[in-house]
Amino acid sequence: MLSGPDRRLRVCALYPDLMNIYADRGNILLLEQRCRWRGIEFAVSASGLGDELDPGGADMYYIGGGQDRDQRLCALDLATVKRDALHAAAARGAVILAVCGGYQLLGHSYQLGDESLPGVGLVDLTTVRADDGAGRLIGNIAIEIEPHPLDPPDAGTVLAGFENHGGRTRLGASESPLGRVLSGYGNSGDDGFEGVRKGNVVGTYMHGPLLPKNAWFADRLIATALALDAPLAPLDDGLERAAHLEARRAAGV
Repeated sequence: MLSGPDRRLRVCALYPDLMNIYADRGNILLLEQRCRWRGIEFAVSASGLGDELDPGGADMYYIGGGQDRDQRLCALDLATVKRDALHAAAARGAVILAVCGGYQLLGHSYQLGDESLPGVGLVDLTTVRADDGAGRLIGNIAIEIEPHPLDPPDAGTVLAGFENHGGRTRLGASESPLGRVLSGYGNSGDDGFEGVRKGNVVGTYMHGPLLPKNAWFADRLIATALALDAPLAPLDDGLERAAHLEARRAAGV
């Protein structure tokens, strides 16, 4: 296990100027603060359109959500410029966290009417934007996820947040969802599942942002990215627990 001043978390934000709606930047700010409180050095870098991605340059790679126009640009860049590097990063065990638009681009494709945006192919999933009048899936959401050895002792198993997406995502038979929907819509609104989890690759529709409402899950991601063999030291998380309980209350859980 890393300890003391040797601990350093390197986070690479992909397209932070384009894929950053619904306060998704708050996820990185939360990661930084929880590292600082524990004396863990934190370094964040950015990789934008046309930038080569270093597969060994970060412990965690983050892709947020974006509007359709911006998502188109990022989809093409991911599929051509960054695909091989992102696959190499995942293969060596780096954490990859993708939210909403970023989540949709983890798979094979995102179908927008007659247009198909390419995905990066890290997981077996496809997304189709609803065009049958069903509209967007919007509202507070809570899901139950599997516990993990690196979770804090009082972590629980419920993630709570907010979703707003027109896409319906379907996982391949070999893929595992991030969790089971307790309240809200999830991937498609009809299969009872939300997100995807494959090794250290995590995709979710949960905005809000996700991590400030679920600080214990941020600690899981930090510990995983640092390749620790035990949970992080606990913090005084009174406010964080209150935020989590409020997000659960809003979702009716």
